[in-house]
Amino acid sequence: METMELSGKRVTVMGLGALGGGVGVARFLAERGAEVTVTDAKDEAALTDSLAQLADLPIRFRLGGHDERDFTSAGADMVVRNPGVPRTSPYLKAARSSRVPVEMEMTLFFRACPAPILGISGTKGKTTVSTLCAGMLRAWKPETVLAGNMGISALSLLPSITAATPVVIELSSWQLEAMDEHRLGPYIGVLTNISEDHLDQYNGFDDYARTKRTIGRHLGTDGAIVFNNDQPETRHVTSRSVARHVPFGLTDTGEDGAWLDDDTLRWRWQGETLDWPRPEHLALAGDHGAANALAALAAARLYGAGADAIGHGLATFTGIPYRLETVATVAGVVFINDTSATAPAATVAALSVLTERFRHVHLIAGGSDKRTDLSPLATAIAQYDARVTLLDGTATGRLRELLDTAGVVYGGPYDDMDEAVRAATASAGPGDVVVLSPGCASFGLFRNEFDRGEQFREAVRHLTSSE
Repeated sequence: METMELSGKRVTVMGLGALGGGVGVARFLAERGAEVTVTDAKDEAALTDSLAQLADLPIRFRLGGHDERDFTSAGADMVVRNPGVPRTSPYLKAARSSRVPVEMEMTLFFRACPAPILGISGTKGKTTVSTLCAGMLRAWKPETVLAGNMGISALSLLPSITAATPVVIELSSWQLEAMDEHRLGPYIGVLTNISEDHLDQYNGFDDYARTKRTIGRHLGTDGAIVFNNDQPETRHVTSRSVARHVPFGLTDTGEDGAWLDDDTLRWRWQGETLDWPRPEHLALAGDHGAANALAALAAARLYGAGADAIGHGLATFTGIPYRLETVATVAGVVFINDTSATAPAATVAALSVLTERFRHVHLIAGGSDKRTDLSPLATAIAQYDARVTLLDGTATGRLRELLDTAGVVYGGPYDDMDEAVRAATASAGPGDVVVLSPGCASFGLFRNEFDRGEQFREAVRHLTSSE
């Protein structure tokens, strides 16, 4: 744990965010005596809720644009970047050119946290694995803390953390960029998987994958990197990590690690073997769900949780909002909110699971472009014979072309969620599922993926109220 002196320091927080992404770090800095300037390209009207949370603090706000002076040594001793700010921002370049250190909330937290941190990243499953793992650890130690890339400020939880508190942190690729820059890492790292995502922010897939693998780069020799053994991209994480290498996978290789054996989740490590039944809940269904369960139990066991605590965590896990979340059943049709499937691979995984459980899958997909390859999504839609309704967006045109080539008939695109849900429901009958699993980003029609999910939920409510 490092103590960073903040009193009297001029700190610029770049990006407050409509969802309050910068609120936690701005409060943390101001309460420790820093002279805080919060700057955001959005104006006051767009940031009303976030501003209200900081109204009691002596913070200077520069909204509706940025001033380079706030990022150079003329106006700042430190810049804190919100994860939503691109690494290529000219203002960050100006800060570094002026020798002003660029931090993130997570780099401040990792320095200040007195407890060993369990950090979890990956393209898909990181929120599920983080939440499931925290549940296992909480059954062992109720004071367990869960935070990170999930709308929970890690810094705000510091007062409740002691050296004995289990700490689980979900890490995005953007947060890992800052961690790598400052040579910071968790005690135990987990890499769930790597597939195409956020390619609009990276110089191709290799650049994105390398960033994800930095989670293993700064672990100590007493730590561990838990990785998906079924993927070459994740296996590469071991080449730059001096920590213990702990694989998990869907095929038991006979080696130490966490493995799926028919309907059994197995942990084998240094002469110990533990087994748990594979969960049947939708949130952990299919190969993707089993992999998430294996990653979580491996990390929890390495951290110190016992077999009973892990079993309790598996048995009581019911999923998380916006990820294969059942929101209603109307006239025998189940409606599932999977709005957090913002990458093609996530929607492919959802189709695989839902096809096994329902008579027909009615998929609402499409949205804004992240330069990912949509062909696997179109192939899966054809393979699973999903009935498709499209949302409008910058990626939807490419998806339509691929669906046309695959001979898939679709409805839309629609620029209104109510209309899309009604269209998807029109041909659905008892035993079917209507699922929002877009495979694309949300911007354009929606403020963010959560707004998209809430609009889906509201559209389903409209259906129930009209029954």
